Amino acid sequence: MAEKKYENLIITEFKPGLELPEFRGKPGVPTKRSNFMMWLGDGIIKGTPYVEAVWLWKEAADPSGGFPQHVHDHDEILGFFGTDTGNVYNLGGEIEFWLDDEKYMLTKSCIIFVPKGMKHCPIVFRRIDRPIFHFIFVTGGEYR
Repeated sequence: MAEKKYENLIITEFKPGLELPEFRGKPGVPTKRSNFMMWLGDGIIKGTPYVEAVWLWKEAADPSGGFPQHVHDHDEILGFFGTDTGNVYNLGGEIEFWLDDEKYMLTKSCIIFVPKGMKHCPIVFRRIDRPIFHFIFVTGGEYR
């Protein structure tokens, strides 16, 4: 079968080549804590925004630590979605998330907008009762 004209625009598996800060873990290497499934950005399709998709398992919960506070020179959108099909707004866990110097305890499925230049995190996965789907979208073509 011949390759379709737009087949390259549909990402169905992890593509190698992503460089992330050390605290993020290794993309494409499932662990007992999570599975960094896919990503999109300049390294996959030139000129696209950066997007990543991650499944968080129960073992990702670690109240003693999390991702450190940081700032980006681009806007960032984060999503956390529970997997209770009877109540999709129930996150199925508890995530501590900081915007600037304000702490938020996330217990509902949500989308978070972080404007460029805003301090955010730490993020601490306090409790995960069932898998949580997490995504990140940044306006630049790479995560920096």
